[in-house]
Amino acid sequence: MRRRQDAKLKGYRLLEEWLSPQQRAQYKSSGSFEVTGSDSGIRYRIWRARQMNIEELDCDGKPAAIWCFLPEGRLPCGDVMLAQKLALENDEQAALAVAKRAGARAPIERL
Repeated sequence: MRRRQDAKLKGYRLLEEWLSPQQRAQYKSSGSFEVTGSDSGIRYRIWRARQMNIEELDCDGKPAAIWCFLPEGRLPCGDVMLAQKLALENDEQAALAVAKRAGARAPIERL
């Protein structure tokens, strides 16, 4: 149990190191942060969760769709969120090619 908790904390610390100052402020206040897709320029909001945690935002900043993709293996939530951030910001098309898409819904449940 202790190792799992240590891994979880390390994952969140690593994520925060990779966030821009603006993303870090968003994350600390809401448990989510926004990224811009590398290919389309579309804005996405990544929530603190392991799956179905990425909202595609419309031009008004409202959720237009929910996306789910994650790396293989049992990784701490912070590591999953970092992988999602890097994928969307650097190879959006490849990330979305393997992602599951759902229509917009109520706000994502936070961990």
